[in-house]
Amino acid sequence: MPRDNREIEAARKAWEEKKLAPTLKRNKERRESFATNSEIEVKRVYDPQDLEQFDYLAELGYPGEYPFTRGVQPTMYRGRLWTMRQYAGFGTAEESNKRYRYLFEQGQTGLSVAFDLPTQMGRDADHPLAHGEVGRVGVSIGSLADMEILLDGLPLDKISTSMTINATASILLALYLVVAERRNVPWSKVNGTIQNDLLKEYVARGTYIYPPRGSMRIITDIFAFASKEVPNWNTISISGYHIREAGSTAAQELAFTLADGIAYVEAALKAGLEIDSFASRLSFFFNVHNNFFEEIAKFRAARRLWAWIMKERFGAKDERSMMMRFHAQTAGSTLTAQQIDNNVVRVTLQALAAVMGGAQSLHTNSRDEALALPTESSVLLALRTQQVIAHESGVADTIDPMAGSYYLESLTREIENAAKDYLSKIDDIGGAVAAIERGYMQREIQNAAYLYQREVETKDRIIVGVNQFTSGGEMPTDILRVNPELEGKAKARLQKLRAERDAAAARQALDRVEAAARDGSNLMPPIIEAVRSWCTLGEISDAMRRVFGDYKPVNVL
Repeated sequence: MPRDNREIEAARKAWEEKKLAPTLKRNKERRESFATNSEIEVKRVYDPQDLEQFDYLAELGYPGEYPFTRGVQPTMYRGRLWTMRQYAGFGTAEESNKRYRYLFEQGQTGLSVAFDLPTQMGRDADHPLAHGEVGRVGVSIGSLADMEILLDGLPLDKISTSMTINATASILLALYLVVAERRNVPWSKVNGTIQNDLLKEYVARGTYIYPPRGSMRIITDIFAFASKEVPNWNTISISGYHIREAGSTAAQELAFTLADGIAYVEAALKAGLEIDSFASRLSFFFNVHNNFFEEIAKFRAARRLWAWIMKERFGAKDERSMMMRFHAQTAGSTLTAQQIDNNVVRVTLQALAAVMGGAQSLHTNSRDEALALPTESSVLLALRTQQVIAHESGVADTIDPMAGSYYLESLTREIENAAKDYLSKIDDIGGAVAAIERGYMQREIQNAAYLYQREVETKDRIIVGVNQFTSGGEMPTDILRVNPELEGKAKARLQKLRAERDAAAARQALDRVEAAARDGSNLMPPIIEAVRSWCTLGEISDAMRRVFGDYKPVNVL
């Protein structure tokens, strides 16, 4: 028979008096107090009293059912493993295509494209501001010609492609669709995701072009277009990853990501879309940091809270609209340039937390990414890390294996409540866009980053190989170096394209993009036509710049 609370309380007090007190008298604990990265207190021990009034069906339920705490699919990884999607891209389209083919040969199951800064910022490779950055942190894509090379030999009707692109997401989606079209692949058969999350760019990352309200217009145009024309494409990946990389806590990452998600839903509804016509194509992107249990709890709380928001706040009726599907990536900010082999251990623990938290797809960082883009051997080891977890550890054999843990369920509830408090404050300010314009989220992240760094410097937080256990380990010499001559090749290709295309047709197509930006009609059809007319990414971006302008960041100091 189950014990009642009086028996448990009596047993706890007896344990504290007879066992705990004498032990503490002989040996103090390592610290006076323990807490997660979100400053949630970690108690010495958890028992049933920490889950009083715990409602199994309302707070947990079963996998594939509201509130989806235990996962969005009834069988989760017993039916199909998560997508192993290694983020990659550097130099020219040819170089990146070689890397993609290599990763697929090694067992990768999804394509994830990294773009260089000029591509992300809407600048062609021959723009003065692009000098020195072409192909450095991702692949340089300036036109349909580049995109065709990037995707050469990849079956667009069989693979899922994720593109980490935001300010120019509409253009990259158009490029992808026109490549599919030229290969006679119906748009209804292409499957993938564009990040397309501009709000977090203003908060944490900085690869924006237009002011927030112009960006929201482009995003909702993509929602409306894709819901009819590209039904299997995820039109946004609402990203907490970069919020966390900027220094937020886990609770802030969750809250600010959901606040951005709420803003996107509200903008789409205001534009006249029905909630269940687009909500099932919303996806999320989260960081996986070092605190193992907090990260698992964060993912579970995220699913539960988003399901509640969609059902109760927005009145979604379709269960698919309430499901939070997310990609996870191990934390780049936790990688160290010192003793880089330690990063393999960090990434393994983070990847395990993502899997136990129920991610739909996962990228594992490489050991040398604190120094440069990863080498081929480092990328292979990162992929093998996922494969060992999937096929050798047994953690994918049952769904939500830690459900019912007194600590984990308590922590899940604590993170959810902390996120709700932030969401309430953001609502009071007027929503995510207003909170960004006032610098609220930026200040909260800056304060959290400062406190974290101060703990590292005072050694209240130990980083192995950085502020403790620092002996040994030379800097590696076999890091990837992008050939600077690739920039010249990218420029030459653009010049050749402009010389050979129908200049009048390109000019007219760009005029139609600008006109659509001014008159409020959907931007996607004229952008697609501009791509077909061999207009460049920079030219299409500039056509919208002439209407929306350039964003000037708010001073939050």
